[in-house]
Amino acid sequence: MTIGVGGSTPAKELADLDNMTMGITPIALPEYEARIREAQRLMREKDIAGIYVNAGTSLYYFTGTRWGASERMVGAIIPASGQLEYIAPAFEEATLVEYMTITGRVNCWEEDESPYALMGSALARMGLKEGTIGIDEAAPFFIADGIRQSNPQYQFRNAAEVTASCRMIKSSTELALMQRAKNITLEVHKCAARILAPGVTTTEVEAFIHAAHKAAGASAGSYFCIVLFGEATAYPHGVKDPQVLQDNDMVLIDTGCQLEGYISDITRSYVYGEISDRQRQIWNLEKEAQAAAFAAAKIGQPCSAVDTAARKALEAQGLGPGYNIPGLPHRTGHGIGLDIHEWPYLVKNETTKLAPGMCFSNEPMICIPGEFGIRHEDHFYMTESGPKWFTEPAYSVDDPFGYEA
Repeated sequence: MTIGVGGSTPAKELADLDNMTMGITPIALPEYEARIREAQRLMREKDIAGIYVNAGTSLYYFTGTRWGASERMVGAIIPASGQLEYIAPAFEEATLVEYMTITGRVNCWEEDESPYALMGSALARMGLKEGTIGIDEAAPFFIADGIRQSNPQYQFRNAAEVTASCRMIKSSTELALMQRAKNITLEVHKCAARILAPGVTTTEVEAFIHAAHKAAGASAGSYFCIVLFGEATAYPHGVKDPQVLQDNDMVLIDTGCQLEGYISDITRSYVYGEISDRQRQIWNLEKEAQAAAFAAAKIGQPCSAVDTAARKALEAQGLGPGYNIPGLPHRTGHGIGLDIHEWPYLVKNETTKLAPGMCFSNEPMICIPGEFGIRHEDHFYMTESGPKWFTEPAYSVDDPFGYEA
């Protein structure tokens, strides 16, 4: 029997969990101000007069203002120099002001008025009567198109060269929040493994993981959760119908939570019961590929080098080649922060150079349709001397959580 898998109950595991969020340090006003200064420096360097950031994670990143995107335009104009301003429906102004960390004038539009024309008027009043305006790459098409059509006096381009350049480099405060979120999720993984028993369903395990994240201090519970048993583990993001656990099934659990908006995302794969030679072989190959990717993450190397290293390790053992299955059908990893998938990506042809402060998943999954799949997913961040794990990889197929290491 795999060590650390089975033998407990949901009630016991939930009762044993403690709040793991004590003493965390949220992002403070000076850091938001520094982020805006860096964005403005990049805008001046790239000859961009200003950028529009839409409601969502970029608005939160730069202003500390939590506001979800909807069919109504809400966002902020950040000029290359000077104070930022907001755009919002008039009836939301008072509420928006309550949510602000970085304060600024709110340009309001009534329901029968155009927020896109209002943006042009605001830009002109701010002294930006012409030039290039960057638009948040996450802004819905209807907003970007509305802005463009209402303001032909400007040139528009993707603001990612500013927003992504800022967001992909994490501060020490961001790294600490991500570390705590990942610590929580790894502890939840251990609890989830211990509650497994024949007959339990994937939906029951998902519900437990949600409750366990809450018990460990993630107030919203699981940010996402994928639980797969048996042959369904061969499909990276799951299958339509829930499964029932049987003896000797491969188990794949991928889950995470949020802490002050920052996201954890960890996957563990292991066997419930007796481990077959085939399961052992593929589990170990996956571990080798993950280790090869980590070793290739060197300051100044392109992100693609990490993906290449993982793929070569698998191809040397007869898997692939490339994205073919049996093998690794997707990129080796993604950036992470306020979004679960963000820039840059560990994938072929990604030329962005690895730099201190970048954070990535490392998950070169092996998919064998008709049999099973294995994904070891841990995250690392780049330091001046190379990569550092947020969470240590699974220890072994017999003892995935390293209880007897």
